[in-house]
Amino acid sequence: MLFLPLILLLVAITLGWYLLGRYNENYWKSRGVKFYSENKVLGPFWDFLISKRALFEIFGDLYKKHRDLPVIAVGQLVTPTLFVIDPKNVQHVLSGDFQAFHHRGVESIDSDQLTDNITFMNGPRWKLMRKNMTPLFTANKLKNMYYIMDKSAQDFVTYLKNNPKTWEGDFHSTLMMFNNAAVCGAIFGIGTESIFDSPFLKMAKNLSQTNWKNQLKFLLFTISPTLTKKLGISLFKEYEDFFIGSINAVIKKREKENVKMHDFADICTSLQKNGTMRDPQTGYEMEPTTGLLSAQALFFFTAGVEPCANAIFSTLVLLCRHPEILEKVHQEIDEHFEKHKNNITYDVICEMEYVDKVLSEGMRKFPPIGLLTRQCCQDTVLPVGNVKVAKGTKMFTPIYEIHNDPKIYPDPEVFDPERFSKERRPNDDIYLPFGMGNRTCIGARYAKLQVVAGMVHVLRNFTVKSKGPHVDIVFAHDPLNVKLGNVDIQLIPRNIS
Repeated sequence: MLFLPLILLLVAITLGWYLLGRYNENYWKSRGVKFYSENKVLGPFWDFLISKRALFEIFGDLYKKHRDLPVIAVGQLVTPTLFVIDPKNVQHVLSGDFQAFHHRGVESIDSDQLTDNITFMNGPRWKLMRKNMTPLFTANKLKNMYYIMDKSAQDFVTYLKNNPKTWEGDFHSTLMMFNNAAVCGAIFGIGTESIFDSPFLKMAKNLSQTNWKNQLKFLLFTISPTLTKKLGISLFKEYEDFFIGSINAVIKKREKENVKMHDFADICTSLQKNGTMRDPQTGYEMEPTTGLLSAQALFFFTAGVEPCANAIFSTLVLLCRHPEILEKVHQEIDEHFEKHKNNITYDVICEMEYVDKVLSEGMRKFPPIGLLTRQCCQDTVLPVGNVKVAKGTKMFTPIYEIHNDPKIYPDPEVFDPERFSKERRPNDDIYLPFGMGNRTCIGARYAKLQVVAGMVHVLRNFTVKSKGPHVDIVFAHDPLNVKLGNVDIQLIPRNIS
């Protein structure tokens, strides 16, 4: 009895899949845009689901094959979608035509409070929230906040020394622990105890855990936020009670103590004290509820944990493979520790020019994330190729491929920190480890300081070497991150006074 209905259902699904693919192909054919026809419904996302490769690599194949095209269209269910290839068009989407491309292509889920953060917000809500979060990331605020990062890094070194098993490998996971702890310190406050004794650390680990379930959720959310909502799928709902409760407790404690710690909790108490947030230009208003502020704290985790771990790990892997550069890094770090009697302040970190160049080149070769997304908010035209883009079109822009394009960076396979010397430093429109334009990562400078603090203290106390022979890099199967999947690092204690 069930056989015929199942056959009819299969036929209907097959026919619907075929017609949807034909629609996508004809949509772009009528506009004179080349279409990726390998899978007309899900395009590179299907390739990601059936392979073990990172999503940015699959898009990267299109970049290399069609490098001379301005864009290539791909299937994404019923949403018209373009992969932007020409660097001038990339710059136009991310920065030049902000009015048309200010939407990130993802949206908050009403029933999932923690998605109501600056990453997923759009329009006047995003503008107002960003304006009120920006004071946390000024140069002066970062200078005052640097003690948190430095203590986090010192605690991390103590943790490493007390746990020699961490020297033998799986160092990316160990770095995730450091970045989790550092972000916990910046959000929940920091005291005299070690950040590795923080009661929030376990929650932070769970929140930043990469697994197939989280990846599948994120992929579906990227492909179709609308479908994700209709299916009742949440991203962070399971952490809501604990996270919002924790932020509420921290805010109340800070108000009671009436002390300035120069951290996220200070911003929270200040916003709630000032009352309703209002944009004087648009009149748009938001209440700084604990739930809303907790969602912004979540932004810290999404931006400050795995991407930062990726940046440190990739740079250390490169240093393992270039001992002459590693030696120069050790030399600069040692000189500053000795000169300043182990007191590494914000100003001292900023003096380490070679370390900065090494990290910048590390993030050039292996940017923390491989792709960026935008969504067109009004009909517009891309300058190269005169490509007409209709409102609602999803845009994917490369990061990894631009950073490793020989037309943009000569000899991109060479690890050359001097690319970032004052004489050769690349323009911001082709160097985008944290994005570009008005929607660049608001916490980019914070994240970089956290990465540098961790690297500097680790390399002061340890040297690094590759665990196993040098092999060609294989990337982890991930929809967002550029994560090295087949290499590891060993730590070797240094003899320092």
